[in-house]
Amino acid sequence: MHEDPDFIERNKADLCASLQSTIIDILLGKLVKAAKQYDIREIAIAGGVSANSGLRTAIEREGAKRKWHTYLPEFKFTTDNAAMIAITGYFKYQRGEFADMSVAPVALSAM
Repeated sequence: MHEDPDFIERNKADLCASLQSTIIDILLGKLVKAAKQYDIREIAIAGGVSANSGLRTAIEREGAKRKWHTYLPEFKFTTDNAAMIAITGYFKYQRGEFADMSVAPVALSAM
């Protein structure tokens, strides 16, 4: 920044693309590792992350290479997770489904 105070502003698109590429590489690496470890051949993504075109393309390519069955929602169904939680809360509110303040969030393990 000392040498070029406008560096970030002038290179914002490239910086963002590089960050996205790195995140996709990390996610794909973890997906491949898990698929190998647990012999998974059917891959699905959902939620807001499934709207990322770079991730969608990477999963489709990796799936074709590894003979996975990949399931990607139509773009119109790639709603942000927070929005999905909010609409669920709204519908519960409309039905009068409430919990008292003693309820605490607890993550349940599927394993």
